[in-house]
Amino acid sequence: MKRKTLALVSALALAAALSASLGACSATTGGGSAMIPPAVAPAPGPEAVDSHTYARPEIARVVDVALDLTADFDAKTLAGTATLDILAAPGANEIILDIRNLDIKDVRDAAGQPLRFVTGADDAIKGQPLTVYFPAFAPNERRKITITYATRPDAAALQWLTPAQTAGGQKPYLFSQGQAILTRTWVPTQDSPGIRQTYSARIVARDDLTVVMSADHLTPNGEPAGAGMKAWRFRMNNPIPPYLIAIGVGDLAFAPFDERTGVWTEPSRLRAAAWELEPTAAMVDAAEKLYGPYRWGRYDLLVLPPSFPFGGMENPKLTFATPTIIAGDRSLVSLVAHELAHSWSGNLVTNATWNDFWLNEGFTSYFENRIMESIYGYDRAVQEQVLAWDGLQDELKSLPAADTRLHLDLTGRDPDDGMNTIAYDKGSAFLRTIEQTAGREKFDAWLRGYFDRNAYRPMTTAMFLEDIRAHLVKGDAALENALQLDAWVYQPGLPSNAKAPVSDAFTPVDAAAVAFFKDKGPASAIPWTDWNTQQRQRFLGWRPEGLRSNADWLTAAQLADLESTLNLANEGNTELTFAWLQIALAHRYQPSVATAEKFLTGQGRRKFVLPLFQTLWNEGDWGRPIARRIYAEARPLYHPVTAGSVDQLVGRP
Repeated sequence: MKRKTLALVSALALAAALSASLGACSATTGGGSAMIPPAVAPAPGPEAVDSHTYARPEIARVVDVALDLTADFDAKTLAGTATLDILAAPGANEIILDIRNLDIKDVRDAAGQPLRFVTGADDAIKGQPLTVYFPAFAPNERRKITITYATRPDAAALQWLTPAQTAGGQKPYLFSQGQAILTRTWVPTQDSPGIRQTYSARIVARDDLTVVMSADHLTPNGEPAGAGMKAWRFRMNNPIPPYLIAIGVGDLAFAPFDERTGVWTEPSRLRAAAWELEPTAAMVDAAEKLYGPYRWGRYDLLVLPPSFPFGGMENPKLTFATPTIIAGDRSLVSLVAHELAHSWSGNLVTNATWNDFWLNEGFTSYFENRIMESIYGYDRAVQEQVLAWDGLQDELKSLPAADTRLHLDLTGRDPDDGMNTIAYDKGSAFLRTIEQTAGREKFDAWLRGYFDRNAYRPMTTAMFLEDIRAHLVKGDAALENALQLDAWVYQPGLPSNAKAPVSDAFTPVDAAAVAFFKDKGPASAIPWTDWNTQQRQRFLGWRPEGLRSNADWLTAAQLADLESTLNLANEGNTELTFAWLQIALAHRYQPSVATAEKFLTGQGRRKFVLPLFQTLWNEGDWGRPIARRIYAEARPLYHPVTAGSVDQLVGRP
């Protein structure tokens, strides 16, 4: 039977078989015994088609991945096998996987017999299809295939750090970053968020290093695996999207916060990280009170070396976090609240395709703010809402109108193009509007039910709208009209019912900003020491109304006064350093170049790195030579995610 015809007749049979096969399996997680939920496919429709995968899950799909890999720090490769558990429609005789820059050596069936495989043409964004052929599947049959392969040193998901690039300076380090479609650069599988998979792993590494993964640790201390080597075993029993398969290998130490939370990091950083992130345990408790039980057993964090490209990554059981949140005053711990919230929105209920990334990030940003309100109070939460709203206004002005919709069409584009403020802050503003319109009590009941009804399920915007109309709107025409649901998700910009949050705590800040920036008053009049970090961010983010370019609106004397009085050249809070440099570099303030060089060569968080290089680049003959010089020094530090973005702007050194 031809592939297209087979797809049409087999989709329902395969979904039913998946539900019967996976739904009947039981397993033990870190939180106790639990039934493995079915890897339910999203409802048929164009929104559920993932243009960023070669996979045809309606024909054959991966339901479990078992890795057996050795980390070779000299060769900078992971090599070994991936055994895939496959469920396919009756008559299916092939499975299509996603790979990118993988060296595939061999594919065999469960009996060890070789299987024919073909790698297709390479696409700059998607990589290659790996098609494996086998005898036709019988009804309700599951099979295993084993792929022998190796990664390459330039695998985009993996960063291999030399000892000099770590805090300890003595041992190498490896970590992964799979979102959005980079898992295919180190695991041959169907790399789509809508194709949930369980996984296990045996990882062999040097015996003076520790291996951690986004899974239960079955061998907490490792086990001997030959001279100078240890093996570490892991298991994730809940089906997850493949981008959440994650690994870290390095000189690591652990500190617990309570019986189910703690932090991993390099030994020299452990004390500072443990103090900074101590509120994590209280955040888990607050999240559960809001929207139901935490379903993943442990919630730990791994604070990575400075090259980690994002603020955090919500890998289940083990959030990966940037060290730039270690500010010394717990002022940036909202990032922990955000990654924790992903345990519900993103990890539990996942966008089926990257066109609906807002379903992960908009929900999570809203949930994050509710956690912060629960622990730190309403005023702090509203301050963070206002800062996010301000950033959203800037993004709305800078993006093409089509990219300001929540539901996107990213066909033919890198899914990273949709990972911007719109998904996060327009998405959270949408949910906040629903809460304010329907009432918090009704909204919370709906959202808790949404997570329960759709647990372990890929989600599309159409499915979200169906759910909220069925379980919150319930046919109330007045409420439907007031919410403007379709306008929020399918139209550009902001609907007429969007309301800007207001914080009284920013009133004196704005007055001080006008007094300094506009009326040219002295920096000594700024009550800096009386403000929290959010108020300081608001001050440094102030711009004159109508400013459309980097035209000078501050004098050199003002910049020097601000830098000296507030000690901005030595500021330890990365958010504030970033905000200051955005002002200083746009004004070609030469004394700030040394601060920028230190900042850009000391961390690789793309949120900070890319905008600062953009600011330098915008300054033409003054800024571009500086950008090229700093980037030549900094690029070896950066993860491929960050380097790839800056390469497009500055060019590869």
